[in-house]
Amino acid sequence: MRRIAISVAASSMVLSLAGCGVLHATGDSGDASPTKGNDITVGLLLPETANTRYEKFDHPIIKEKVASLTKQQGKVEYANAGANAAKQAAQMQKMIDDRVDVILLDAVDAHAIAAQVKKAKGAGIPVIAYDRLAEGPIDAYISFDNELVGEAQGRSLLEALGTDIDSSDKVVMMNGSPTDPNAKQFKQGALSELNGKVTIAASFDTKDWKAENAEANMVRAINDIGKDNIAAIYSANDGMAGGVIKALQAAGVADLPPITGQDAELSAVQRIVAGEQYMSVYKPYPDEAESAAEMAVAKVQGKGIQFDALTRDTVDSPTTKGIPAQLVQVSAMTKKNIDDTVVADGIYKISDICTPKYKTACDALGLK
Repeated sequence: MRRIAISVAASSMVLSLAGCGVLHATGDSGDASPTKGNDITVGLLLPETANTRYEKFDHPIIKEKVASLTKQQGKVEYANAGANAAKQAAQMQKMIDDRVDVILLDAVDAHAIAAQVKKAKGAGIPVIAYDRLAEGPIDAYISFDNELVGEAQGRSLLEALGTDIDSSDKVVMMNGSPTDPNAKQFKQGALSELNGKVTIAASFDTKDWKAENAEANMVRAINDIGKDNIAAIYSANDGMAGGVIKALQAAGVADLPPITGQDAELSAVQRIVAGEQYMSVYKPYPDEAESAAEMAVAKVQGKGIQFDALTRDTVDSPTTKGIPAQLVQVSAMTKKNIDDTVVADGIYKISDICTPKYKTACDALGLK
């Protein structure tokens, strides 16, 4: 049964005093480091750079929020693993050795990192799983509602296929990395919408979420199914959607089938404007990143009341049950609501999207 995601805005109001010093309200923070003041270090481990969101949004937003919550005294120790699980394990070990106060962990490989999570726990360093649910004794988890992401993608594909949809229509599924537990949830959500309504003609788990791997998988699908027999493509994110489109165009497909995505990357928004990609799932990164920073600071400062207010959901990992969590809501973005999502939230300006190459398409959509 789906757990209901709490409102990020409401959580932010509850935490309006988060940066005003130690409140000495311990709540459930017995596993945290001893109550500290504002001079804290938050370790931030992000998984890769292929997805532009991590460098453009997550890291700078978390860094800025930690500083604002700690009167500019707290700092973020940052490392990106470049999709290398062994490298991330070494980065996390360094943070443990450096005695950071709390770790925000976005795992490359949710299973492989469990040993390091356990080491951090033994060293008295709380670990908050960020965006992906790592295994091991995680203290809390914040992410988007991942099954809802997949459901939105699946529903959008059916919408794009229209009233003439037939159960024999062939769909290719370009799923995410098998080491990312989110990818499994995206797939489950999509299949809950697609099963019985279309035929899944091919399905790939794409190593490291890389666009070039998705492109190679799509070449295989085209060869096996035939370029004219593919009605739609489920792509779990925007980067892979770009690889899928390259493969289709190289095969001579002029009229592209509906293709999904996720993350609302600028290049994907422009492809949507141009009619090359049907949709993307817009995820409000500032909300997730700011709430993660609030959770980390509250945890290490022993502010149990604020921490509990941010983690009213619970999730289970393969190793740990009842992990306190926050699940942030998402929305489907098509050419119909670009203005109301990424533009309205200040992610991109119209001028970012509507470069000279896309001016005519933007004008047709009223993006000015």
